Amino acid sequence: MSSSLFDLTGRRALVTGSSQGIGFALAKGLAQAGAKVVVNGRDEARLSGAAAAIPGAQTLAFDATDHDAVRAAIDAFERDNGPIDILVNNAGMQFRTPLEDFPADAFERLLQTNVASVFHVGQAVARHMIGRGRGKIINIASVQTALARPGIAPYTATKGAVGNLTKGMATDWAKHGLQCNAIAPGYFDTPLNAALVADPAFSGWLEKRTPAGRWGKVEELVGACVFLASDASSFVNGHILYVDGGITASI
Repeated sequence: MSSSLFDLTGRRALVTGSSQGIGFALAKGLAQAGAKVVVNGRDEARLSGAAAAIPGAQTLAFDATDHDAVRAAIDAFERDNGPIDILVNNAGMQFRTPLEDFPADAFERLLQTNVASVFHVGQAVARHMIGRGRGKIINIASVQTALARPGIAPYTATKGAVGNLTKGMATDWAKHGLQCNAIAPGYFDTPLNAALVADPAFSGWLEKRTPAGRWGKVEELVGACVFLASDASSFVNGHILYVDGGITASI
């Protein structure tokens, strides 16, 4: 009984930004839990490489920041392939510089990639889920949903917005049978954090600041994702699940 709660057999999961890093790890983990996975990004060659590493995976290329393109791609996929039961909104980017020098165009790119994409893809998929009376939406937030650090104020703002948008999704869509939650990763060894991982001073600070004493491994996010994608979380809604080695719990 307990293991069947986490079984995703027969369900289809779309993971945005899944050609590498956290998105790829989550797509692979959902497939291992039984889901039929659809990987997404803008680079079709990289998508094909990611899909080749996940048995049975499909690719769906679109720009998650383009509302009309997202709507068209999702509608066509549902028509031709069947329902998307699970959505993981993972597409995101980072830009680091002191706030007083932060370029306006970089700020706009962060807003579009980290916040608008969650709205665009979430709405397009939810419109189909609502008609079926069930669905799982998992947004990828961050420890920066709750914390701040020098040099990334706009990124912090976007991840705070993702946390509140997740709560709004749950508030509007729970009555239709959807569960909308977020995973907030701590500091993980990913391509997005490559410069920080390679910096001995930062890694030393992080190991002291994090109760677990280390960087996270992307595979350690899979359990949280499978839980939120499965029947085990049928009454969990609007929740932000921090997977961060304890960094948000300590001072």
